[in-house]
Amino acid sequence: MWKLIALAVLFGSRPDGLEPTDRLVPPGWVGNPWGPAATRARETGAVPPLPVTTEMARWDTWGKKTLRDGDIVFRRGDARLLGGVFPFSRFIANVSGSAFSHTGIAAIENGQAVVYDTTKASVRRQPLSVWVLDNVGPIGVKRLKPSYQDHVPKIVEYCRDIYTKQVPFDFDLGLGDDELYCVEMTEKAYRSTGLKLSEPVRLGELENAEKFPLCMFGFSTFTSLRLDQAVYFPGNDRHGIWSSPLLETIIAPAVGPSTVVAGRHPIPGDEDQKTVTPEH
Repeated sequence: MWKLIALAVLFGSRPDGLEPTDRLVPPGWVGNPWGPAATRARETGAVPPLPVTTEMARWDTWGKKTLRDGDIVFRRGDARLLGGVFPFSRFIANVSGSAFSHTGIAAIENGQAVVYDTTKASVRRQPLSVWVLDNVGPIGVKRLKPSYQDHVPKIVEYCRDIYTKQVPFDFDLGLGDDELYCVEMTEKAYRSTGLKLSEPVRLGELENAEKFPLCMFGFSTFTSLRLDQAVYFPGNDRHGIWSSPLLETIIAPAVGPSTVVAGRHPIPGDEDQKTVTPEH
């Protein structure tokens, strides 16, 4: 029975469970709720302004003090399959041996820290305080080392360009440029300036693939994904973007991927985050 359930859960590759930021979408809104049109609508008052809690205000303050243009922000998301039954983000993080399942690129705009990333609705721009609402684990931050900082303006320009163009989400996790998924967007933003952060990893060769045989079988049998397909991942100290020698660690996760506490949004400096002083 469990085998049948596992295969049924993996029938299709599109996460369709709602995340916290999905619930902030104005009633009746059509299209990307964090795209250019929605941003303009909030700025002009055409839709209600976003509610800001005390915790969100703390994140805004932290972001302005800590983040810089081009920083890569990492989080553990909670995207789910089959109407919320299967924890897709958690599976992706665990099978790749990472504390994270999702990445974005930070920028400071009008005195506020924002994050560019992409989800099923296309490329989006969110205040950091909104972006972290979808986090269920530790936060990580990586930054280009000083000798590569001259690449940052073009990295941010790339993010703003694909945001304006609303490049579609890549549900098939391909490596082409016409569609993008989150980690691919981060990697290609850097590659657009001549910097290669990481190499894609074949799904069947992920560190913990052998621990999830039914899920891996389901991916290869009932979706368009193949075990020999190469995909970009947030990674860890051994592979993926996190391992890039071009980056230095600003915020390192102090909580392992199997011990995160769902529903918490720890601000770096709290007990389950570790702030790292870069060596310049």
